[in-house]
Amino acid sequence: MSKRSDRPDGASPVAPGQGPAARASGVLEGELALPLESGLYLVSTPIGNLADISLRALGVLARADLIVCEDTRHSRKLLSHYGLAAKLEAYHEHNAQRMRPRILERVQAGLAVALIADAGTPLISDPGFKLVRAALEQGLSVVSVPGPSAPIAALTSSGLPSDRFFFEGFLPPKSAARRKRLEAIAGLPGTLILFEAGSRLASALRDAAEVLGARPGAVAKELTKRHETVLRGTLDELAQAIDEAGSEIIRGEFVLLIGQGEGQDVSDQLISEQLETALATMSLRDAVRVVAEGLGVQRNRVYQLGLALAAKDSP
Repeated sequence: MSKRSDRPDGASPVAPGQGPAARASGVLEGELALPLESGLYLVSTPIGNLADISLRALGVLARADLIVCEDTRHSRKLLSHYGLAAKLEAYHEHNAQRMRPRILERVQAGLAVALIADAGTPLISDPGFKLVRAALEQGLSVVSVPGPSAPIAALTSSGLPSDRFFFEGFLPPKSAARRKRLEAIAGLPGTLILFEAGSRLASALRDAAEVLGARPGAVAKELTKRHETVLRGTLDELAQAIDEAGSEIIRGEFVLLIGQGEGQDVSDQLISEQLETALATMSLRDAVRVVAEGLGVQRNRVYQLGLALAAKDSP
């Protein structure tokens, strides 16, 4: 019988010289020996490669009184792979309003409930946010068990700057609304991370190229799986590559990453100063064109600043 470990991380001590398998087994044994306190546990699961699950995640899923997930059929495959026989219940956008109070009642009653997504980290483009917020409002314990995340995996393998990034999720499916949203996030100072369905990928890339210009980008598919693919290039190059690849590549969902464009680090103050000088001798339209080309920034950004200057100067 396993004895409870006195170590704060729950790991059982391992003898010097033991290999990684024995050490991992000792850590998991220590996790399983500890009681799981009541609370809502947000457990990250693999996005493709089942070996990416953490030992702590396995320990929580093995001891949880209930696991709630988006699709019980999908999640049961993961649990079966690791010999876990926990009780599963579905929690998704169609039943969330009905299931949320039932889940919270169980935590209030002293049970440990684990929330998992179909893949990756819960709350990233799934309905878990309202459940977490309601749990916190009721003073219940919410514990994150971190692990795999498709946006982060794509970012780190894209070759694009990772010191600053913005996760947008899915863009609108219609081109006009998509372009409008791209214009709204165009000036964000970092790498943009988006999800996109394969059937809309080429059109989304074309819209992004026309709205954002020749920015660097990357398209990631099948991350952590045998046929993992990351395409890199400018947005228009990526759009062409997807078009030429045909139907084989566009199955499933993708992570689309967009780098910053030239001139994005130019301040609004500098643009406004140059606009004021240019407007003294030319029309707003010409001033916008000259300043945008000179500083290498988007014309729409310069135009908006020009309108602000015009409004400021008007009586």
